[in-house]
Amino acid sequence: MPESRVPFVAGNWKMYKTIAETESYVPALVAKLPVGKPVDIGLCVPFTDLAAAVAAVGDSEVRVLAQNMHQAPEGAFTGEIAAPMLLELGVHGVVLGHSERRRDFGETDRALQDKVPAAIAAGLEPVLCVGESEDEREAGETQRKLRHQVQEALLQVDDEQLADVVIAYEPIWAIGTGQVATPDQAQEAIAFIRALVGDRSEEAAARVRVIYGGSVNSENAGEILTQQDVDGALVGGASLDPVAFAEIVAATP
Repeated sequence: MPESRVPFVAGNWKMYKTIAETESYVPALVAKLPVGKPVDIGLCVPFTDLAAAVAAVGDSEVRVLAQNMHQAPEGAFTGEIAAPMLLELGVHGVVLGHSERRRDFGETDRALQDKVPAAIAAGLEPVLCVGESEDEREAGETQRKLRHQVQEALLQVDDEQLADVVIAYEPIWAIGTGQVATPDQAQEAIAFIRALVGDRSEEAAARVRVIYGGSVNSENAGEILTQQDVDGALVGGASLDPVAFAEIVAATP
């Protein structure tokens, strides 16, 4: 990994942890994090935990991210959250297009075309999730799926802003299943994603951070994170334990 790309490790809590649990988790995590290691650390927490997480991280370097947002700054969208609401809480970024949002809640590539540039314009760092299903991989369609998802979601992002997006490669077959892409599989897919960005801007391709997600834990993180094009990890279940998550952060090269 070039020195110009600082590793990024984020924990996605999904629909876990109350405010009280957040207030006890964050200090436990901060106490276990390696000191002086060049890595950006994020916690992607439920909406109800955002304010508590921001307050708990204090002046540490841990960033707080939301798990979704609407593309409009306000409006008649019951149940949705807008970027200005996240900014008011001190949130740093937002996860967009997670496979669970796509599969269970109808998130579309068309919506992401609007959400990604809206996040950038608001000053939030978007973490764009892409990845293929097991059937698509077995059919040899991994690159076709990634090409479609990446190109569609970044369509309205200016070339000079492409590197402002973190892209998370999360093969759907490895999310929460215990299956993990091999280091070679992760490297191959992430290198392909970087090349897709390079089709738009070689300079952005050299700077954009592409991370891996899918059953990452403290035992397999080291081997995956040392791959040339892998710039970090989006961690699911293992991030719910502050000790295990800190060990993954420590495994970054």
